[in-house]
Amino acid sequence: MAPTKRKPVLLDFEKPLSELETRIDQIRELAENSDVDVSGQIEQLESRASQLRQEIFSGLSPAQRIQVARHPRRPSTLDYIQTMSDEWIELHGDRGGSDDLALVGGIARMGGRSMVMLGHQKGRDTKDNVARNFGMASPGGYRKAMRLMEHANRFGMPIVTFIDTPGAYAGVKAEEQGQGEAIAYNLREMFSLEVPILCTVIGEGGSGGALGIGVGDRLMMFEHSVYTVASPEACAAILWKDAGKAGKAAEALKITATDLTQLGILDQTLPEPLGGAHRAPLQAAETLKQALLDNIETLSQLAPAELREHRYQKFRKIGKFVEAS
Repeated sequence: MAPTKRKPVLLDFEKPLSELETRIDQIRELAENSDVDVSGQIEQLESRASQLRQEIFSGLSPAQRIQVARHPRRPSTLDYIQTMSDEWIELHGDRGGSDDLALVGGIARMGGRSMVMLGHQKGRDTKDNVARNFGMASPGGYRKAMRLMEHANRFGMPIVTFIDTPGAYAGVKAEEQGQGEAIAYNLREMFSLEVPILCTVIGEGGSGGALGIGVGDRLMMFEHSVYTVASPEACAAILWKDAGKAGKAAEALKITATDLTQLGILDQTLPEPLGGAHRAPLQAAETLKQALLDNIETLSQLAPAELREHRYQKFRKIGKFVEAS
């Protein structure tokens, strides 16, 4: 049986572009059936489609960027790891009875260098999402991440983390198992590690669930990713008692790469293929790989004490305090 072609997932602001691309396909099919030369018209329409795509994705609002960041076909942690690394061995378990599928990690070799890679992992379909809890890690996931980072520190390997979660799992069981303590422990211990730590927001970086693997020497983001203290829906529900005002909340939260660069939080914005990373995942992976290798090379020149001090000062400088007169 021939493989079934997956139907593309269309975001609401892409509809004008989709209609134009459908028209191009119809004209091309008509020309093939009638032997009429319409190459000039097709070329003109394709040029217009490319221009329209550029216009749409160069002017996305924060709310629209969230849609791109949450796109079901957006490359995941395992997609990037398996594409970028020459060798990859996934390691399991927190050595406390848990192996959270929402947070994966292991040892990889990339560019001739051994390192530990870990990150949040969302599913590809409903069944997989349920198994991976939609990328929302439990306390065991953060303890597994810390175990892997301690392993990297012991053997002098750089640490690479991929952030893509709406937030840590907030269920009763997670709280009973010490969700807040597990994240807080990671925050403290990551400051003490003596190896380079690179953190990249590849999709949605939400709340403490993102920060639990987000303390590093460099913070990078893909241009259509978002990084926020709370989801816009949650923020709108808290402030205005109306989750429908999520778009307004997204503007106020300053969640885009541009906003975070201006606030001094983000170190590097990674460009995405036109239309988002899901349209050309191999190109996105190559961009990320080169950025990681360049930063690892730079950070590897620093002594352990310098790494820790720079990491500490980086976070001390984040945020400003203004007293009202």
